[in-house]
Amino acid sequence: MADREQQLSVFPAFFKVDDRVVAIFGNGAEAFAKTRLVLNTRADIRVYADAPEDDFARFIRENAIFHIPAGFSRDAIENAVLVFAATGDAAEDRRIVAEARALRIPANAVDQPEECDFYTPALVNRAPVAVAIGTEGAGPVLGQMIRSRIDQMLSPSLGSLARLAASYRIAVDRLMPRGVARRIFWRRFFEGGVADRVARGDLSQARREATRMLRQREDVEGHVWLVGAGPGAVDLLTLRAQRVLMEADVIVYDALVPQEIVDMGRRDADRFSVGKRKGCHSKSQNEINALLVELASTGKRVVRLKSGDPLVYGRAAEEMAALRDAGIGYEIVPGITSAFAAAADFELPLTLRGVASSMVFTTGHDLQGETLPDWASLACSGATIAVYMGRTVAADVARRLVAAGMSPDTTVAVIENASRSDRRLFHGVLADLPAIQDRSDLTGPVMVIIGDAVAGANFANSTLLEPLMAASEAA
Repeated sequence: MADREQQLSVFPAFFKVDDRVVAIFGNGAEAFAKTRLVLNTRADIRVYADAPEDDFARFIRENAIFHIPAGFSRDAIENAVLVFAATGDAAEDRRIVAEARALRIPANAVDQPEECDFYTPALVNRAPVAVAIGTEGAGPVLGQMIRSRIDQMLSPSLGSLARLAASYRIAVDRLMPRGVARRIFWRRFFEGGVADRVARGDLSQARREATRMLRQREDVEGHVWLVGAGPGAVDLLTLRAQRVLMEADVIVYDALVPQEIVDMGRRDADRFSVGKRKGCHSKSQNEINALLVELASTGKRVVRLKSGDPLVYGRAAEEMAALRDAGIGYEIVPGITSAFAAAADFELPLTLRGVASSMVFTTGHDLQGETLPDWASLACSGATIAVYMGRTVAADVARRLVAAGMSPDTTVAVIENASRSDRRLFHGVLADLPAIQDRSDLTGPVMVIIGDAVAGANFANSTLLEPLMAASEAA
């Protein structure tokens, strides 16, 4: 179940108000503000104001708004679809809301959130496109700040482009098959030559370009993106990864990918969890390869979502080989690998002038064989080592590196859940590293970084490994 703090107390929705009555009660600035907001729509606005302030009265006249020079009465709201109580008298506003609720009409009492059936958002208007920003009544100024930023991002011509799209919708529905082909057409419509011509004000050329695209439609082939989801923090996902998640028909994801990132895909995209957590694989790698080929062969656009970077211990080579053999196009979308996120959390320089000029990415399992891997000599000569999935073999890693000549006093940094809000940081020396091996409470992905450069990290928010080892031995 979702964390209650992450859930909205309101359901965002748009009311249909075209030619329907919206009643606003009040004489002052708040009623004026609500009237300006509602004037963005085609509602039949009725302002009930027995003594409107001068600016408000002038605005009502200049915009030919229906003005009733009277206060509240129950009869005034019987045909309304929305009611705004903005009289400046809290008790009167509560009475208006109570009467509206008795008639089952949604009402809003200005500056009384507990008396509101709905909140008025900060609005970016590119009719027929609208962006509404709500803060559940907690921060109107914050809503306005966000509105200002979005307003700058959206082209002034967006409304014209949307209206042009609406004029093509019937033809597209008739001529373009549902699914990926139709989505790609619309993406090109909104991002390509049509949008450029609308932005220049050349609607006739925009129509010609849209018609050409519709007549020259092409069959869409399946495609696979191998996407790095990063170390887990949602805001470390790349912009390209976000874009392809919204384009995909199917999302195939590993167990270590947070649900929040999976949910960034299109709501109607199919989702397949394929496991791939240590000791628990719901599908074998061969089964995953076959699934990707099968989905793409039917014309699906597939995102294969992997923790970290797909090219770093993500077994991407096997998936790329299977896709190449099947003649299916694919693309790599890099992600931030866990070693970099762990180093950032520790403010740890992975290379340091005069101390460490090289770096090794490895897994602890590389040290379980009889022969030391080639990188071991680099480690002993000062390279920084990032050990992925190293908790369960921590003792072997420490023992083999010390036996190879690395000093037991070499600094180590250990992090669970790098980049995430629930991360935990530990530090010590190589001799202390076995302390983490039997820590059953370390259930998240663990990264171990070893080397002389690690001594330059910030350990202010980290816990010493040595006491943990002592506690383990005492137990």
